[in-house]
Amino acid sequence: MKQENNSRRDFLLTGLAAAGLAVGCSSKKNAFEAGAEEGIKASGKKVKLLSVDGEVIEVDEAFLKPVPALPAVSNSEARLGIGGKKFVMVIDLSRCKNLRKCQAACNHMHHVNPGQNWIKVDPMQEAEHTAPYWQPTTCMHCDEPPCVKVCPVDATFKRQDGIVLIDSDRCIGCRFCMAACPYSSRAFNWSAPDIPAEVAAQPYSCESSVPQKKGTVGKCDFCPDMARKGELPHCVQACPNGTFFFGDLNEDSVSNGSETFRFSELIKDKSGYRLMEDLGTKPSVYYLPPVNRNFPYESGLDNDTKEKK
Repeated sequence: MKQENNSRRDFLLTGLAAAGLAVGCSSKKNAFEAGAEEGIKASGKKVKLLSVDGEVIEVDEAFLKPVPALPAVSNSEARLGIGGKKFVMVIDLSRCKNLRKCQAACNHMHHVNPGQNWIKVDPMQEAEHTAPYWQPTTCMHCDEPPCVKVCPVDATFKRQDGIVLIDSDRCIGCRFCMAACPYSSRAFNWSAPDIPAEVAAQPYSCESSVPQKKGTVGKCDFCPDMARKGELPHCVQACPNGTFFFGDLNEDSVSNGSETFRFSELIKDKSGYRLMEDLGTKPSVYYLPPVNRNFPYESGLDNDTKEKK
């Protein structure tokens, strides 16, 4: 038995030595040496890597190229949603001054095409003698979303946490969802988005809706990538007046970052309502009426004029 073990050890050592000679004498060119041809200066610090041929090679650290960041979750996980959650938003109309900070933050973080807005802020007035007010409008993330029902390729889908998303890898640009949405919350990308090269190189994620793609539909996504990190959506964080509240219906809690309320009490005490309730879409966005307003309607007219220019 001892002789057999010695023979096996000698065989392995001989094989490894032969493999080492083969690697050392290999005529194959190191693919990373191309960095030197591109004018990149060597740092002198070597890193050992395993080549595609199974060979151990040493490469100068300066010649290594960064690997693009991968999505935080897989596509199947993104379509499933965050377990145990039912996300909801409350918009307090008494606090809106039409500053459009929410809009700017959303457009910036999602690289929305110029001229498009996923959050719209409109002047509203119920009747001739009633007071006007400002109303931010997002995607309603309906519990009975008509957009999902008409999509022929399952590009628009509803998750178990209540969020309605668009998978741009599936979207064929038919715009059936745009026609079906009673809130006009969707926008069509007629042209390729003007985004930095590093953003365009990122792998697409339907949770972040980045990067946008020509010929597809985009909309407010409730920032589920932020929710996974325990953070509030960009619009909520950007509003200086605390107009937007976001939270979990299952936990009965919503927050604007500085204030936190029980969702059920907030809606009950301040007469919360949903838009177009009679349509049966069951939106996940609730509004608090514009009573005891923090700002007069006229204070937001300047921003509205700038938007129309």
